[in-house]
Formats: sequence, C-alpha cells, structure tokens
Amino acid sequence: MWQLGSRFAATGSLPAPLAVMSVIGAEAQSGVLFVNLAITLARVAASFALAMVLGTALGVLMGRNKTVDRLCDPLLIVLLNLPALVVIVLAYIWVGLNEAAAIGAVVLNKLPNTAVTLREGTRALDKNLDEMARVFNLPLGAKVRHVFLPQLAPYFAAAMRSGLSLVWKIVLVVELLGRSNGVGFEIGIAFQLFDVTRLLAYALPFVGLMLAIETLIVQPFERNVSRWRPPHGA
Repeated sequence: MWQLGSRFAATGSLPAPLAVMSVIGAEAQSGVLFVNLAITLARVAASFALAMVLGTALGVLMGRNKTVDRLCDPLLIVLLNLPALVVIVLAYIWVGLNEAAAIGAVVLNKLPNTAVTLREGTRALDKNLDEMARVFNLPLGAKVRHVFLPQLAPYFAAAMRSGLSLVWKIVLVVELLGRSNGVGFEIGIAFQLFDVTRLLAYALPFVGLMLAIETLIVQPFERNVSRWRPPHGA
C-alpha cells in the first residue's frame, strides 16, 4: 500500500519505501541515527522514571489522606487540562534551553496521569486485607510488600503503559522546540527542509523502538504483576 501510494502521491509528499530504507541505512552506517535514538531514549527514561516515582508517591498519599487529596486535586485538574505545549514553552522561558527544562516539562505533563491512577488504586485497596494485616500485627515492610504492592501493581502497570505512550510523544515535541539533538530535533530539521524521506527515516526506527519496549518490557511486566488475580468471571 505504501509503495502504491508513493506512485500516485504528489512529488516529494510520500517517498517510496526503498528510498526511506536507503536513508535509514545511510544514517545508521554513519552512526548518527543510533546516537539520536540513544539521546531520545535517555530523555524518555529519565522523564518516565521521575514522573512514575513522584506521581506514585503523590497518588498513594492522596488516596490515603483526604486532606492532601483536597489540597492537591485542583492542581492535578489544572495540570491534566493544561496543554503540553504551554508547559514546554514556559519551562524553556523560565528555566532555559537546557536538559533540566526539557525533562521537567515532560515530568509535569506525565505526573498527574500517574497520580490520578494510583490515587484510584489506593482508594480501591481491600479494607479486609488491611484489617487482617493489623490483626496479625504484620511489620510495615511485610504489610507493604504482601498487602499493598500486589493490589497496587495493576494500577501501576496501567499508569506505566499510558504514561510511556504519553512521554514518547512529549519528548519529541520538547526536542523539536528546544534541543539540538535527538529524534525530535532531526524531525524538526526534516520538516523545515520539507524532506519527507528523512522525516520518515527517523520516525520509523523510533516507532520500532517504541513497539519493542512495549512488547518486550511493558506487556510482560503487566502480565506478571496481575498473575495473582483470578481470571475475569472466575
């Protein structure tokens, strides 16, 4: 379908697959493609890790403490509805065109999703299991490991999956607007030159990397943390 579409598309708007693969091969051979993929992946990893840690802590705290929930809920609503572009531009203006601003902007866009998901998971904790832990006087560490974490794990996995898909997209925008390397920067250069071949040559490997991480890491983790739950309808 791609090959057929390239025959009928306007000149330069949809290059043939072989043309794109040729550019991918040239960029890979020079090493530039792998360098930019690694830089983008590092930004994704740092932003994702920070957002998951901070969002999980905030979500659990809000789920366990009604006062904290009432105080933080308006801020979460604002962050959930504030366009990512606004956060990115303000971060670059206030902090500067540096890595701290780039990663901080991504974290602020991801954090509220994680917090909301983990807050709902904390609210859904089985009170009977909590009471059982108190009756048997379980130590705090054992209580967290054997009572809280298994119940929160599916919510954590859901936040991880949705958050990763969000972080991928926002990191590219961050790189396009204010960084001098990475996949997003290269796509921005290709856009300025109206070089669709180069644009696809960087987009396709990035999509492939994303699918590989989803298939090899995220999905197995999600299945593993949910294995203790009975099958649906059982």
